[in-house]
Amino acid sequence: MAQNSNRAPHLLCEIETVLSDGRPVCLRTIRPSDEAHIRAGITEMSDRSRYLRFFSAFRAPPDSIVKRLSAVDGHDHIGWGAILLDGEDNPPIGAAHAIRSEELRWHGELAIAVLDEYHGLGLARMLIAAVLMDCIEEDLPVLDMQMLAENRAAQNLVTYLGAKRAAALDSVSHYWLDVREALRILNSDQDSAGLKAIFAARGTN
Repeated sequence: MAQNSNRAPHLLCEIETVLSDGRPVCLRTIRPSDEAHIRAGITEMSDRSRYLRFFSAFRAPPDSIVKRLSAVDGHDHIGWGAILLDGEDNPPIGAAHAIRSEELRWHGELAIAVLDEYHGLGLARMLIAAVLMDCIEEDLPVLDMQMLAENRAAQNLVTYLGAKRAAALDSVSHYWLDVREALRILNSDQDSAGLKAIFAARGTN
């Protein structure tokens, strides 16, 4: 992995890549010790983005949500986060999670959040690619995604990934994602330097 002069000395980075605007980022697996990063990231989200992600208008994230999102074990709960390599604070700017169902062990739920400033720069796809590759390794081939009907950006993203829409019982839209098919689509995106770096680092190119 190439070294980056913007990286803080204490930062353990698994994959260094770039956003579509050229800014360097570090993607790494989330750890239980990342509660402070998770809390800071949720707090920095706009009220609108926080509502679309959590279906709630809270401003300060409840401890229960922070603990749930930090309880990553790499098997039943897979999580990857992104940190901006800015040479100073290295703030968290996004995260994606896949959490296995307790009833259907081959099925899980996928959720993602990216700070507003970094929307449209390819970060969501990079985070999802990293999570999906772990899902394949951990025998988690199908993921469900839930989103509010008004969340057009999320709907466009899951449609791009080949997700199929399920019948909705309420105002929440449900999609089923075939993990292998989504990875094939992401790996075929030859225009994204960020995605190429993710697949190359994981040995799947």
